Amino acid sequence: MSFERWGVPVALGDRRVLHPGMLRWLRALGWMVLVGFLCVLSFGAPYSILDHFLPDTGAIDVASNLVCAVIALGVYTGLVWFGEARAPAELALKAALPGLFWGLVIGVLMFASVMGIMAVFGFYDIVFTGPAPAWKAIGGSIESGVLEELLLRAVILRLVWRAFGPWVAFAASAVLFGGGHLGNPNATVFAAVCIAVEAGIMLAAFYALTGRLWVSIGVHAAWNFTQGYVFGAAVSGSDFGPAIAHSTARPGFADWLTGGEFGPEASLPALFIGTLVGVVVLWMAWKAGRFSKLT
Repeated sequence: MSFERWGVPVALGDRRVLHPGMLRWLRALGWMVLVGFLCVLSFGAPYSILDHFLPDTGAIDVASNLVCAVIALGVYTGLVWFGEARAPAELALKAALPGLFWGLVIGVLMFASVMGIMAVFGFYDIVFTGPAPAWKAIGGSIESGVLEELLLRAVILRLVWRAFGPWVAFAASAVLFGGGHLGNPNATVFAAVCIAVEAGIMLAAFYALTGRLWVSIGVHAAWNFTQGYVFGAAVSGSDFGPAIAHSTARPGFADWLTGGEFGPEASLPALFIGTLVGVVVLWMAWKAGRFSKLT
């Protein structure tokens, strides 16, 4: 079975800053630092300005996150165009709607599966409490989905891949993704390992398979939204705002089974589901030749 039609090879870049020759690995890493910094700044600075001057309402926050996401994606596009002399295939607009759609579907199904396992084995009590405003959850999901995927996958994964190859890139981006969560409330080393493996590898695998960022953005955003709004659980140790349910770990179960105060994504069921999906998608990318057909 061929999976080539599921996307395009990852465009690593091979012109201007990334042209072949002496010390390309060093140029790639320097470019990674610069692009990553400017992408984070292009999201954070406008958001701070909008947050200061606009009313503090849920709808305004969602609109601000959308505007800042577009700015950050636009800045990345401009940097790639200028520094690598290419249009970023990873952000191809023709692939945006289908990629986001399938990413959202996959993210919802994945996390619903995690909570289903929790409920079946009695790890969690899940009580649906009725309608609740979704603005905060939507805004947070947009921010994490777009900014973290842009930084971790399109910048760090891609440019470390350019410098040292795919497996170093997968490992480095996963470790940075997991390690970045150690500063979150209620974080543990096990939680960071879970994030690195179940999400870092899995989200990178979707990027490798499709050559686009859209599926990864959709999966990441939907995973967080489903966890925080649909099930009312902590998201990476933080409160995600109002929710339509309230999920609590039952007393007597170890944190590595339930995720503890960090939330269900630091649990064994989440580690199992995320790793399973990641391995399957990696295999699909391998069969599609994504690790040999590079541009």
